[in-house]
Amino acid sequence: MKKIILDTNFILVPFQFKVDIFEEFKRICDFQYKLYILDKSLDELKKIKKEKAALSLIKQKNIKVIKTKNADYVDDQLKKLKNVIIATNDKKLIKQLKTPYIRLKQKKYLIIKNVL
Repeated sequence: MKKIILDTNFILVPFQFKVDIFEEFKRICDFQYKLYILDKSLDELKKIKKEKAALSLIKQKNIKVIKTKNADYVDDQLKKLKNVIIATNDKKLIKQLKTPYIRLKQKKYLIIKNVL
């Protein structure tokens, strides 16, 4: 079972681009997976206009929250994770990732990169 960790910007994709990321995950992932989000991402969402809709979506889709112990920035914590797939649209973060990642392409569909 693979862990897919959603970056803060990724949980907003359905609202910004009207893309059903959950159907897209099913389409591109030919393996078993579980969706997660960092507790720090929830903190970041509280500063965003679509916060209630995003939090509702997290609850509705049963996305598990990973508790973090340090005060690092979300991106710094994501870079340290091993044996996971990071779902993000952050170009700077993508360049720094050593793990596989999923991103939005052409504002229409998801692609997965660096998967063995």
